[in-house]
Amino acid sequence: MIRNCMLTLAMMFGLAVAASAVNAAEKGPYEQHEDVVYGQEYGVALVMDIFVPTGEKNGVGIVDVVSGAWHSDRGKIRQHKMAQMYDIFTKKGFTVFAVRPGSITKFSAGEMLQNIKRGVRWVKEHAEEYGVDPNNLGMTGASAGGHLACLASVTAHEGEKSDGTDVKATAIFFPPTDFTMYGTTAVDPKGSDRFGQIVRALAFRDGIDGLSDEEITKKIEAISPAKLVHKQAPAFLFIHGDADPAVPLQQSEVMVEALKNAGVEVKLIVKPGGGHPWPTIPEEVAVLADWLESQLVKKQ
Repeated sequence: MIRNCMLTLAMMFGLAVAASAVNAAEKGPYEQHEDVVYGQEYGVALVMDIFVPTGEKNGVGIVDVVSGAWHSDRGKIRQHKMAQMYDIFTKKGFTVFAVRPGSITKFSAGEMLQNIKRGVRWVKEHAEEYGVDPNNLGMTGASAGGHLACLASVTAHEGEKSDGTDVKATAIFFPPTDFTMYGTTAVDPKGSDRFGQIVRALAFRDGIDGLSDEEITKKIEAISPAKLVHKQAPAFLFIHGDADPAVPLQQSEVMVEALKNAGVEVKLIVKPGGGHPWPTIPEEVAVLADWLESQLVKKQ
């Protein structure tokens, strides 16, 4: 009878372990905390989703700037999921803070930038809660999110002084970085073309009439990260397709050149035939995650 009881207990323990393994598998590589409020602006909540690894954590947090065409609705998070970003990152042990900085319909680029900085400060304030090092964060983004991530990364220092939103490494897909020259075309913020209209919305929320050419140039350069690079900027990785119909490869190249001239570590990977994005982009997401791991995990 004792032997039978022991066999029964062993079977029950085995079933419990098996059930636990099944539950972990069903969970996937992360737990998603949706719409965590990190601030408020104009009476509107600013939110992020947080992707916490279900497996072993590596102690590093990644701020993912979620924006496409300078819109940050929930659909943009679904796009990042389709690119397998959160699966790939959390499997490596990263905790990902997917910050939504607001959309161009309500916010200028400068205001979105401040929203991102508010999000980074929130992450640092809550770092212990999520088991990450507040002084060893990475940042990523794609397209408009890449532009804003670049902008946040290069404006975290004024001279030698940090504003408290600095990160250690930034990895970006196909970002706009220079609104004075887009590909081979000089940008006309007064123009009626679509890009001129976008630049006006991003840089001139109070209107452009009455501003001098010098004032116009200054406002455009203030949202162009390639014009704001300095030696305190973090290490950068860019991945950009050479057949991108939306953001010319030149936009990454000009940023890379500025970073090199400032003595900042930077790498550019060009995807042959890559569009905006491309079908096999999860492969490049894995490359991007590996690079962030090399920059951040080894430095802890």
